[in-house]
Amino acid sequence: MLSFTAHGPDTALPPLLIAPGLFGSGRNWGVIAKRLSAGRKVLALDLRNHGDSFWNDSHTYPDLAADLAAVIEAEGRACDVMGHSMGGKAAMWLALTRPALVARLVVADMAPVPYSHGASHAGLIAAMQAMKLDDLTTRSEADRRLAETVQDPGTRAFLLQSLELREGPVRWKFNLTALAANLSAILDWPAPLPTGAKPFDGPTLFLYGAASDYVRPESHEKIRALFPHADFQSVAGAGHWLHAERPREVETAVESFLGR
Repeated sequence: MLSFTAHGPDTALPPLLIAPGLFGSGRNWGVIAKRLSAGRKVLALDLRNHGDSFWNDSHTYPDLAADLAAVIEAEGRACDVMGHSMGGKAAMWLALTRPALVARLVVADMAPVPYSHGASHAGLIAAMQAMKLDDLTTRSEADRRLAETVQDPGTRAFLLQSLELREGPVRWKFNLTALAANLSAILDWPAPLPTGAKPFDGPTLFLYGAASDYVRPESHEKIRALFPHADFQSVAGAGHWLHAERPREVETAVESFLGR
């Protein structure tokens, strides 16, 4: 089963599962998870091939949704599910194919459509694969080396949260080989839906960064066809990584939606 960090008390409210995006981990969502856990249990997950979760050569959205389903079934009741980016697509696929497991759905800066960001993601994978690790001792030196191929400081800081420097050999906590091999599937959206799947009838919030291009107006029709009760809310001043750029605004929006 997926690795996760649990926050908050186990109450009558449905637990909230947080499924991070590509190159993300439950650690990236730790502060938000803690703040959202005042009155409920919150599980900040590591998806397969990320963080402390298991590695597997296959990395499709049916795979990821099945992993989420296993966590929910272990909880023994339907959960609220929030997914960002890749985690958002996994959460959407779960809601469409196993709706009884999902009480309410939050999709952060993602739509059920294919994307064309492959070159940039492939470049990050290649940069991490090429970086010399065996003599690294400090994160500052890791940042200097990664800066040779990844210019944006924010992107480097985000990736370096998943560089293990303390326990055992220095390593990336990503299965970079599997992510590279499955990148086209990660960017895509599985279609058509499997036999028996139908639009998700539960409450759904599509939360997106106002400065992001991941949830375009032309995607709204596709979203509403699959999630007829979808609400849309933008986060001012945020791009695709809205939870890192505007965490308090994200918390407020999610708390308001889940508290309805």
